[in-house]
Amino acid sequence: MSRESSPPTRAYRYLRNQLGSLRGVYFQGNSIVRHGDLGQRKETVLLLHGFMQTRAVWEVMEDRLRYDGYGVFSFDLGGLLYRFNTRPIHQLSEIIAEKVEGICTRYDLQHFHIIGHSKGGLIARHYVQRLGGDARVRSLITLGTPHHGTPTALLAVGLFGGGLLSRAPLQMIPKSPFMRWLNRDPFPAQVPLTSIYSRADLVCPYWCSILRPRVGETHLVNREVQGVGHTELCYDPGIYRIVQQRLAEACALWDEREGALPSTGR
Repeated sequence: MSRESSPPTRAYRYLRNQLGSLRGVYFQGNSIVRHGDLGQRKETVLLLHGFMQTRAVWEVMEDRLRYDGYGVFSFDLGGLLYRFNTRPIHQLSEIIAEKVEGICTRYDLQHFHIIGHSKGGLIARHYVQRLGGDARVRSLITLGTPHHGTPTALLAVGLFGGGLLSRAPLQMIPKSPFMRWLNRDPFPAQVPLTSIYSRADLVCPYWCSILRPRVGETHLVNREVQGVGHTELCYDPGIYRIVQQRLAEACALWDEREGALPSTGR
């Protein structure tokens, strides 16, 4: 009996680790839960989820970050059925930029870090590189983000009517105009960028996520892991330890930079 039931169980776990739990990610509500800690913690983290997923994918990550003393916030990125992240990357980054400024003004929040999963990392990159986000963002960590596009986007193009239902998959094809445009200019030197990726990721193969630093770009760091699926990157404990380390290093770096600045009297 156990032998007969094991293969489906393994298959289910494998698909869940790659695509996420139907109940935990896709069917769960997408409402904003306000914790009242924005602007109350020394460091704050913005979480941006990936294509065709919801903010529910961050439930475990958010709990861990709050436990470690970080303020956390995220956005409903809308899209298909008003809940899934399917809108174009540049459009979403513009929306994020506008919302962030409103939040920073309301809560007197000066700076924050970003963790982006998959497409969420591309939204963050566009915001930092093209929309002035480098003035707000202290560090960016991406999880399974296709920094050079991913071949699986071709499948999504077909599923979304060749771009009629969503143009985001077209943007994530390797060597697409958007990917070439995004990678044309260097990433701002003052913002540490870490790409965490897995060789077991089928949605975004590891070679799609590897950053390719130019000479002197020591602020770009790659962290490769083994045996972690695409969506599993958001809740795997080993991944969180890397996230925790990179956040701590970025916080120490900014403390050192600000300590070296002349006093402003504030």
